[in-house]
Amino acid sequence: MSEENYLSPFNPVLPPQQGMRCHWGRLYGASKSLAIAAAARSSQSPVLVITTDAFQAGRLIDELNFFLSESNDIEVLTLPDWETLPYDLFSPYQDIISERLTTLAKLPALKRSVIVVPVTTAIYRLLPRDYLSRHSLQLKIGQTVDIESFKSDLISAGYSFSSQVMEHGDAAIRGSLFDIYPMGSRKPYRIDLFDDEIDSIRTFDPETQRSEDQVNEINILPAREIDLTDEGIANFRSSWRERFQGNPGACPVYRDVSQGLAPAGIEYFLPLFYQQTSSLLDYFETEPLVILDENISDSIEKFLQDVEHRYEQMRHDVERPILPPRELYLDEQEFYTNLKPCRQIHVSNMASTKEKHSHNYATTLPTQMPVDARLSRPLELLERYIDNFNGGVLWVAKNPDSYKYASQLLESRQVTKVYHAVVEGRMDFKE
Repeated sequence: MSEENYLSPFNPVLPPQQGMRCHWGRLYGASKSLAIAAAARSSQSPVLVITTDAFQAGRLIDELNFFLSESNDIEVLTLPDWETLPYDLFSPYQDIISERLTTLAKLPALKRSVIVVPVTTAIYRLLPRDYLSRHSLQLKIGQTVDIESFKSDLISAGYSFSSQVMEHGDAAIRGSLFDIYPMGSRKPYRIDLFDDEIDSIRTFDPETQRSEDQVNEINILPAREIDLTDEGIANFRSSWRERFQGNPGACPVYRDVSQGLAPAGIEYFLPLFYQQTSSLLDYFETEPLVILDENISDSIEKFLQDVEHRYEQMRHDVERPILPPRELYLDEQEFYTNLKPCRQIHVSNMASTKEKHSHNYATTLPTQMPVDARLSRPLELLERYIDNFNGGVLWVAKNPDSYKYASQLLESRQVTKVYHAVVEGRMDFKE
């Protein structure tokens, strides 16, 4: 293939029909993010990007937020990992659970958006798709509320009551004031009651406890991914007795859940709370365009080997039996079977050699041009590159201070053939 036939990442080729797949090659550096951003603009369905690990997902999210900063109708989301090791004896941070539940609640209604997920997170078995909609609570001004009943509902949804609300999942009652920090919310809310009617709803600062802006209504997601309602607890008890031998009353986890408590590490018993779990693809109302990084299969294989190793190490504790990996994670075959109905793009930074549906792009490996302030000509490599380059050069600074420093450095060395840009949302660079 000649250089003239290489494609532009500004106009990537997408599979035309559901169930079809193609390959993108020669996408070096941030050109992969640029092509994905362009795909998101042209696709009428959500774009699901699956990366090899959490580090790649984080970098991709940063790049997509830059390239899509002017596309106000395209949201970049992620489903973060629990950031615990399989079968750990402690639970994820509440902020992580909050972000996960927020993303899962949004997925069914998404149209134009990008969701970036590490494959080790994408193979988790999840709470049923309809659980969040059935167990979310709505409050609005003028609504009549029975405090005791509402408090009971919040406890079943996993909220903890304390004297002061500080983090996601907290709630507090002080006279006619009801404070709550809903999962997925950026700020907690203060609900002022007049008798049993909601008189006002305001955000407040958890540090100063001062009320701020008024809102008309709020949506309250469950505080956990496990179901601590009577139905969920009954499912848990029944499932536990089916899977594990011995006296369940001798197991602290079983006793705690039976009393409506959530012991540390309960997330690794999630399938016991539901009749059936869901996969990530089950949450989409319309089939997403799926973009997969290279070496996905290797990542799945290595991760499941590590899970199996931990399972063999920890499975013999009679007081804390654990579920086998197959009940917690999709295997590689299940993962790819779920993807079959979707349009798929498999991405590589190397040139694709596949004969059918392969598309290589006109990008090259980034040129290394380190700046060494100790040298007499710190920008010598950059100057040499610019002198030999026929197009325009875009210098991207991460903030205004970096922009100012870069400008002064370039001007002091009389490097004039450079356009400057600060990362604040504009992609108006022209050659």
